[in-house]
Amino acid sequence: MGLCGEGGGGYSERDMTWLGHVGAGVLARLGRAARVTAVVWGVLARAALPGTWSGPMRNVLARQILFTGLEAMRFVSLIALIVGALVVVQAQYWLTRLGQTALIGPILTAVVLRELGPLLTHFVVIARSGTAISTELASMKVRGEVRALDAMGIDPFVYLVIPRVLGVAASTFCLTIIFLGVTFLGGYACMWVILLGDIDMGLFLGNIIGAVTIPDVYSLLAKAIIPGLLTGAICCDEGLGVGEASTEVPIAATRGVVRSVGALFVTSLLISLAAYL
Repeated sequence: MGLCGEGGGGYSERDMTWLGHVGAGVLARLGRAARVTAVVWGVLARAALPGTWSGPMRNVLARQILFTGLEAMRFVSLIALIVGALVVVQAQYWLTRLGQTALIGPILTAVVLRELGPLLTHFVVIARSGTAISTELASMKVRGEVRALDAMGIDPFVYLVIPRVLGVAASTFCLTIIFLGVTFLGGYACMWVILLGDIDMGLFLGNIIGAVTIPDVYSLLAKAIIPGLLTGAICCDEGLGVGEASTEVPIAATRGVVRSVGALFVTSLLISLAAYL
């Protein structure tokens, strides 16, 4: 007999089992969030110490920035160019019908600078670098290289985690700025083609700059840096959290990407609520 009485009050055994599963899932997610937050805090705290940055550490950081930032710059620029043209085409179509073509600049600011730019940039970084970091660290863990570093007196957290987390965050910030710049230039080029050159670049950029507010600046900085830190921390945590089976490597890469995307959306939502409400 379940926990409910004859009158049907209370919870049945099935209800309690379901509630238990839900509670366990919530607690597990909160535990992962706390662990990732601790990793980010540890990275920032240890990175602030001058003795942390040895020559090998700086080399790992430089390689991470090269892979995450410089090698992704052309792809990010191509996406930004297409996005700028698409937004301008749609805005031009609807605003021309309403007779409000001067609002194209503010629409670019609202759509791209506030939300679309940071989101798409982080998607590229997660797809390229997030997968690579999780796979690399998981492979090192399976092959015993992490234990070898520890045996040699090298802290794996300092050597493996800190430069990767900071490299991803710094590269994402720079790629976001590049994305926005290329998007605005692509939007202007598209407007120039649509209007057959009858558009003043100063007026176009002035409309964009005039639409930027102080909350936009704070929101952009937060969305360009915080999800990058979380992506690096999540992917490092998933990679170093595998056991000894090689089959866990692709699972860790998948979990790192999925959880990084989830953290990106949740963080972006919270930042938007804090900045604009």
